[in-house]
Amino acid sequence: MGLPFLGELLVLTGVGVLATLLVARFRLPAVAGLLLAGAVVGPHGLGLVADIEGTKKLAEVGVALLLFTIGLEFSLASFARIGRLLILGGSLQVGLTILGVMAIFWFTGHSVTRGIFFGFLVALSSTAIVLRGLSERRELDAPHGRFIMGTLIFQDLCVVPMMLVLPVLSGSGANGTFTAMATALAKAAALVIAVGFLARTIVPKLFAHVDALRVREIFLLSVLAVSSGTIYVTSLAGLSYALGALLAGMIFSESEYAHRAMTEVLPLRDVFSSLFFMSVGMLFDGHVLHEYPAEVILVFLGLFVGKGLIATVSCMAMRFPAWVAWLSGVSLAQFSEFGFVLASTGMSLGLMTAGESRIFFAAGIFSMFITPLAIRVAPHVTAGMNLLRPLERLMGVRGIDEVHRKEKNLKDHIVVAGYGLGGQIVTDALRESKISHVAIDLNSDTVRLARAGGRPVYYGDATSEETLRHAGVEHARALVLLLNDATSNRRVIAAAKRVAPNTPVFARTHYVSERPSLKDLGASDVVFEELEAGVEMMARVLRHMGIPRNILSERVREIRQKTQLSARKTTFASQPLSAFRELEKIKVETYEIRASDCANGKSAIQIGLRQKTGAFVIAVQRAGDVAELPNGDFVLRQGDVVYLAGARASISNAFSVLESGEVESTA
Repeated sequence: MGLPFLGELLVLTGVGVLATLLVARFRLPAVAGLLLAGAVVGPHGLGLVADIEGTKKLAEVGVALLLFTIGLEFSLASFARIGRLLILGGSLQVGLTILGVMAIFWFTGHSVTRGIFFGFLVALSSTAIVLRGLSERRELDAPHGRFIMGTLIFQDLCVVPMMLVLPVLSGSGANGTFTAMATALAKAAALVIAVGFLARTIVPKLFAHVDALRVREIFLLSVLAVSSGTIYVTSLAGLSYALGALLAGMIFSESEYAHRAMTEVLPLRDVFSSLFFMSVGMLFDGHVLHEYPAEVILVFLGLFVGKGLIATVSCMAMRFPAWVAWLSGVSLAQFSEFGFVLASTGMSLGLMTAGESRIFFAAGIFSMFITPLAIRVAPHVTAGMNLLRPLERLMGVRGIDEVHRKEKNLKDHIVVAGYGLGGQIVTDALRESKISHVAIDLNSDTVRLARAGGRPVYYGDATSEETLRHAGVEHARALVLLLNDATSNRRVIAAAKRVAPNTPVFARTHYVSERPSLKDLGASDVVFEELEAGVEMMARVLRHMGIPRNILSERVREIRQKTQLSARKTTFASQPLSAFRELEKIKVETYEIRASDCANGKSAIQIGLRQKTGAFVIAVQRAGDVAELPNGDFVLRQGDVVYLAGARASISNAFSVLESGEVESTA
């Protein structure tokens, strides 16, 4: 039994590597190559892998690990921040999608119950594919990332109620269904509360003991045990294992062991999640394209165009601008891994025929294959965003909140786009320097808190020319970009140069490689996170290793000359004597001058402190003030605290000289 499966695993992984290398040559995402590999070796392709069930079990582990690592990056606090998006945005996307499919079935003469069932299938999106794409692009905290995350979590919560409703739709069961749904939702709420309790109490104490063992294997097993336990309890509560994996990650995200857990799990995640994407590809049946080409195309268009449009409208209904809605719609326009589970249950209940499932699976898998490509290309396609502009105005999406009367006619001010940590640092400095400024952000909760604190922060889309005009960018001294994704930076710079071509633009971006495109668009200056972090890390490491300061300054200057000069003077944190191993014999001690001491009323030269002991005075504290490195004529008085530096024996002798004027005889 073992050898055939190992042989199939070898074929699957080998073809996966080759397919990934192939798509990489065309600058396509690795997920596309993995899906392609699964389709090639699967039962509907070359038939090299027959044990689909064994592969599926490994694939489920991959999905769980993938969502676990997403949970590590997405803390319970973040979960609370997207609560509004989760409830309202998710309800709109799922509800409108189900209603749309129901309407199509009703108009075409099919039963409404089957329309609801197919609406369930269409409404769900692939959590694994979408979150992996957003995580790779570092867009989980971007405006569209927050909306997508909230919608996907809501969809995962809907899986259980949908499964409970299926028997009712088929006519095989109705009693107690709505009670069961209410119970499932109550269990979900209780589970989230329990996760919060574990994250703040039990898990930190448990892993303090595990970490004390200093055994890597035990730490990893403990992580897997807690995660598996959370997923298992979630499944017992009748909820999806994907939601359990996400919550398990959130448990660790609140502890000091989150980063170590991420490091330990990443290799396993990458291996098993790759098997998941290949297992999805193995379900693709290419023969369906020959048998039902029109039907497959229609279902695919319904998923990718119809569902994407509904997700876009749902996002705009939440008052997000066109570009956020466009990216959200493209990201959510695909079939879901849980759709396969719903479809199998629906077939057993007579809600779906085998032929329909083949068509649906072929179109759904193709939509999953297209999604990674679409997520990468969508930010560069402006046509879709432009088509949404009339809808944006029709739905009353705000360009920017009404600017306060005293700020309407601002001139010579600074406009800050993005009010995260970086934006807060910049605006705080501007306020302290009494420089007029206005900040713009798309996170309504952040804006509300800032406004409550009296800060000039407004809800608005900085990529919109209307927003920039409301902020007075044409009369501003500078525009500062502190947004979370590179696409938004490029769009803001392009819009700013159309509105105010003479206003300097200072941009922050992640990578040095993004500098040429931002400069070409008109950015006056660009700051790179990876460069600044690298320079700071190098300086701290070399400082720790005892490299002389002048050499360290030269290293920093060389890097700056090769990359980008800094407007700040190069500074390094001062270090205590203990940081220099060569001086570890040097001690610093204190001595308070008393009325009876020989040193009272005399200077260090007069009592011969340095000549007799080798110790020297580095500072004297008098009445709360400290005199650093006083000269030899400095007269010591009663109550002074003298700071002495020297070897241990020298310090001991200095105490004797300060007290009696002579060095004590030693045995």
